Amino acid sequence: MNVIGIDPGLATVGFGVIRTESGNITPISYGCIRTSADKQTPQRLLEIFNEITSLFEKYNPEVIAVEKLFFSKNVTNGLSVSEARGVIFLAAELHNIPIFEYTPNQVKQAITGSGKADKKQMQEMIKRLLDLDEIPKPDDAADGLSIALCHINIMR
Repeated sequence: MNVIGIDPGLATVGFGVIRTESGNITPISYGCIRTSADKQTPQRLLEIFNEITSLFEKYNPEVIAVEKLFFSKNVTNGLSVSEARGVIFLAAELHNIPIFEYTPNQVKQAITGSGKADKKQMQEMIKRLLDLDEIPKPDDAADGLSIALCHINIMR
């Protein structure tokens, strides 16, 4: 089963693709979709939609796991993240891919055993759990892997 974890945002969407097969977990790909602040929001959302669609077509995921927008101190940022989530959800729905949502605390709990883990702890655990040579960069890509691994751990 292929799982794509997605850390949504308007400027940067982090993603991680993990395959689980017969109890084995293998990282397949990770990275970021970046949009330019020079473009209008609708253009940026279309770019996210197109790139996410390409990921779905390339990796054929059975599910996607998306970080739930829990709260935002910056309302403008929260709105743009919500817009990005909307186009990601639309792309998943058009491809008949089930969507699972996890709060940041659920992701931290599933990966480290503590809902209060910091970013460094999360990155070290992802490196260790996925047997990677180094911590995935940038942070958004590591977050995408964390969200995918959270889904796999919760579904076990």
